[in-house]
Amino acid sequence: MKKFLTLCLSICLMFSLAACGGNSSESETSETPETSETPTETTSELVFGTSADYPPFEFIYLDEEGNQQYAGIDVFLAEQIAADMGKELRVVNMNFDSLMAALQKGEVDIVIAAMEETEERATAADFSDPYYTDLPAMILVKAENVDQYTSLESFSGKSVGAQTGTTKAAIVTDEMPGANLVALTTVSDLVNELVYDKCDAIVLDGAVAMEYANANADLELSTVELGEALPFRVAVQKGDPSGLLEQINASIATALENGQIDEWVQQANDLSAQAIEE
Repeated sequence: MKKFLTLCLSICLMFSLAACGGNSSESETSETPETSETPTETTSELVFGTSADYPPFEFIYLDEEGNQQYAGIDVFLAEQIAADMGKELRVVNMNFDSLMAALQKGEVDIVIAAMEETEERATAADFSDPYYTDLPAMILVKAENVDQYTSLESFSGKSVGAQTGTTKAAIVTDEMPGANLVALTTVSDLVNELVYDKCDAIVLDGAVAMEYANANADLELSTVELGEALPFRVAVQKGDPSGLLEQINASIATALENGQIDEWVQQANDLSAQAIEE
């Protein structure tokens, strides 16, 4: 528990280094995270927007020298896309609910953040071919209370958390009758709300929920099911003005064909477990 909370504090510290508020971001290369100004567009860079609080997809961990590094399935994909384009990858880390606005403003070239294509998002961005489909969304609760929840109706009158701007927030409002949505910008804040009994449950993508359940004996996955998962895709500006989608789709096709995605999943799982324990 102490190690888990230490990680949450470490992640929160990273976000506090950026400007405060919904438009906050920090920009850095994937090899050496450092806070700096949002980069200007150059032909030598691919600017990658993400929300690095979502293991195993995007997260921050400490390497052997104690330096903070970015990793995750989505980070590895972004690195491969940049390499295939012959560009240097620059990471812009921000709250999930700021990503689409940053993309529309041209502050980032691509967004990869365990993001599904929805009708609403498709009006603001274009999306790549699918690169990964996670486990269905899961509900994380306190282990001592897990037997109380046997159906979606069991959450009526309960406070259920989800990350702002995600399809998980829509699940709470649309599929959990009578539940009261607690929407927060970071997953670490949501987990702390649950740990300290400030909400009754949280909804996360399946792999993410499993990471936190495995890291904390006080938390457990509810057996209540939430339906099928949608595939994750890379987002670019509407109309693809920079002509990125063709190469992105080619990189995805190659990564799927040669098994790279599976390798990235294993690598991300190993590193995210390490990060959560630190």
